[in-house]
Amino acid sequence: MAELARITLSDISLVGYHGYHEAEKELGQRFEVDLELTVDITKAGRSDRLADAVNYEKVYKLVDKVVREDRFSLLEALATDIATSVLESFEVRGVIVRIRKPNVPHCPNLGHVEMEVSRGRVDA
Repeated sequence: MAELARITLSDISLVGYHGYHEAEKELGQRFEVDLELTVDITKAGRSDRLADAVNYEKVYKLVDKVVREDRFSLLEALATDIATSVLESFEVRGVIVRIRKPNVPHCPNLGHVEMEVSRGRVDA
């Protein structure tokens, strides 16, 4: 029987070049990312070995790479790409990606906008 758990990576603050407006793509801006990973910890819980667990440092580095190096016009596309990349790269049952854009052009009194995408494995 699987022993499921959640790993949460919160408040990852990165600069990326995403947005609808050309200035956002040229100048870059800060994005905040949260991830929730659903994982089977049966093996890692018994062995106490990193090799049997999802290495969240590697997950962080993947998110960092996607946000910094890829280019998207929409938060929907960025969040979907992160979710897909995590599912393809790690043994997770599911992933929730939340991306916040704290400085929204043309909306000076808006604290932030947030996009949430949830993905899971069909075979899980």
